[in-house]
Order: sequence, then structure tokens, then C-alpha cells
Amino acid sequence: MNTIWFNQALERIGATQADLARRLRLAPSAVSRMLKGERQMKQLETVQIAGFLGVSPEEVLQHAVAERVSAAVSETPRAGRGRPRLATGPAPRAADLIPIRSAGRGGSDQAMFLEDGPIGYTARPANLSGVRAAYAIYMVGDSMEPRYEPGWLLHVNPFKPPIRGRDVVVYKRGQAVLIKQFVGWEGETLILRQLNPPETLRIPRAEVLECHLIVGADQEG
Repeated sequence: MNTIWFNQALERIGATQADLARRLRLAPSAVSRMLKGERQMKQLETVQIAGFLGVSPEEVLQHAVAERVSAAVSETPRAGRGRPRLATGPAPRAADLIPIRSAGRGGSDQAMFLEDGPIGYTARPANLSGVRAAYAIYMVGDSMEPRYEPGWLLHVNPFKPPIRGRDVVVYKRGQAVLIKQFVGWEGETLILRQLNPPETLRIPRAEVLECHLIVGADQEG
């Protein structure tokens, strides 16, 4: 963890670690341990911290993740009391990871709006082994509760056809994203079901760019 960079970033916006703790809804001690590298930064916290500091999630990851991964690869166990500061072992292969896409809430139908580029990477689940262009995306908002809670990480297969009764990620024109239950097509209209509040959505085919099947979820995010 590049503690100096984080402290300078906080100073630049006139904030303190206590301010950041309030933004993340964490105890100040938890933020202090995170900035010292004693507590792992969660992926959702990466997005929240980036918004608070006014930088990109990629820049936060650069100072929070890259150094930890490179150090874990290079550091060897040392004899002595206590445990090693970092875990040892090989870095994960690119094939073992899938990108995490980011979307911010806004608009009607509890839609989200896609942001450019991945904000990080997560372990590839077994059911996406070998699937090209597989990815994960955070659930934003409560429109699919109780099935998905805000902050859950959803695993997506962009090539598997949508299945009636299963959940999908729908990409609309204008970078809008919907996470809903797939009902089916009625002529030129895509029918989706929202759980909270219960509602049936009808999307004209002309507005639909892609429809990807959700094949799993990580509650920890």
C-alpha cells in the first residue's frame, strides 16, 4: 500500500482519514489499517475511494494493488518471529482473472451507466473457465433485492443465450445498463422483470445493444 500517495491525495482535497472513514461507513481504525496495508481494500471500496479523491479507480488500484502483488511475488519467507508481512507465491495468471466493469446508478428504471474500462480484476469462477470476454459487474441499487444486494459482484457470460426466468445484464444505447430478470421477446420488445419494487419493463429492440446472461454472484464482492 502506497500510504504516502493516499495521504497526499487526502491532503490535496482538504480531507482527513476520518472524512474518508465516514464516506466508506467504516471505523477510522479500519481505514487506518487499510492505508497501512494491514487490511485489504475491497473492490467496492476502490470505487468509493476513487470518487471521494476525484481520481480514477485505476489510479487507486495502481497504488493499492500493484505494489502488493509485485511484493508478494518477489518477497521470500524469512526466519524469525512473527509472520511474513505479505503472502508469498506466484502471481495469478491473466487467464485466471476476469475484468470487473463499473457502472454508476442514475436515470429511470433504476438504470446504471457504464464507465469506461475495467476497475479491477477478480478470480475467474469455474463456470466461466475458457469463456472469452467473460466479466463481472457490481450490482448497484436495490432493484433486484432480495436476490442481489448492492455491492454484490455478478459473473457474466456474454455469449450464453438469455434464458427465461434467469437474470441478465442489458446494455442500452447511451451506455445505460439494466440488471433484471429475462422474461422474453414479444415481437420487437424485450420484456424484463424487476423485483423491487415488482415491475415489468418493456424495452424497444432498437434501444437494446446486447443482452448478457448472469451465471453467478459473489456476495463478498
